[in-house]
Amino acid sequence: MVSWAFAQSPLSIAELARLSYGGGTLVAERVLERTPAFTRYLVRYPSDGLSMYGFMNVPNAPGRFPVVIVIHGYVNPATYRILAYTTRYADHLARAGFVTIHPNLRGHGLSQGSPEQGASRVLYAREILDLAAIVRSQAGRGALEKALPSIGLMGHSMGGGIAQRVAVLDPQIRAVLLYGTMHGDDLKNARQICFVFTNRQRGCDELNTPAQTMAQRSPVNFYSRIRAQVQVHHGTADPQTPYAWAGEICAALQKSNVRHQCFTYRGAGHTFRGSDYTTLMSRATTFFGQTLRNGE
Repeated sequence: MVSWAFAQSPLSIAELARLSYGGGTLVAERVLERTPAFTRYLVRYPSDGLSMYGFMNVPNAPGRFPVVIVIHGYVNPATYRILAYTTRYADHLARAGFVTIHPNLRGHGLSQGSPEQGASRVLYAREILDLAAIVRSQAGRGALEKALPSIGLMGHSMGGGIAQRVAVLDPQIRAVLLYGTMHGDDLKNARQICFVFTNRQRGCDELNTPAQTMAQRSPVNFYSRIRAQVQVHHGTADPQTPYAWAGEICAALQKSNVRHQCFTYRGAGHTFRGSDYTTLMSRATTFFGQTLRNGE
């Protein structure tokens, strides 16, 4: 495994593809909550020499279950806690019969390391790539005794951008759900972070990076590597990640012959509520059921 202490970051997709991922064990440190449908554990796993934390929901029913990794969007690291706003998505999927793992990205909650500031979020993607590799190698044993090695990703906002990079690099990911997602084009993300999200406080340095370098980092230019099925969910009134981005992502997936579905939510914002949320999770449950349970 290449140590990231000596690796240049951010790395191109080609450079990331040459690295190895995984190693180590996911450990359940303690029970956080017991519900009628699932048990929530505080979990820890290694990545890049750091201890990463998060929670894992394990269905209480007998048997083994596919795994969905739920990746959170941007939350101020100073106020982030183990249970983030995305907990409701992980809980819903656990009640539907999936092992759900909700990692706290580096510098968030108990996870070690410093939060990533740039638009590429390469280090965050590394954590998910390591986690997915650990789940596959450990499935059926230890803390993952009820897990199958069949893995999907659900990413909201920044988490959707991370999920795209992971799907491009890990051909064993079987399903990816993008919800109010960041773009697959790192230059567009940098502009949004610099000018819209942070009033020129973050992301601006990357705007000086050569266009060719940004293109080599951007997942959108490598969608042909994706072997997963993809769903894209986006609200037309999203003030954070423009609705037009969803159309561009779907067009690029089509051009790259990636199996995909794209759903529009009229009048919905960046985080779905009410009937939009109900529809999203109904579609998510069906999607992961069809892609992760078939052929298990």
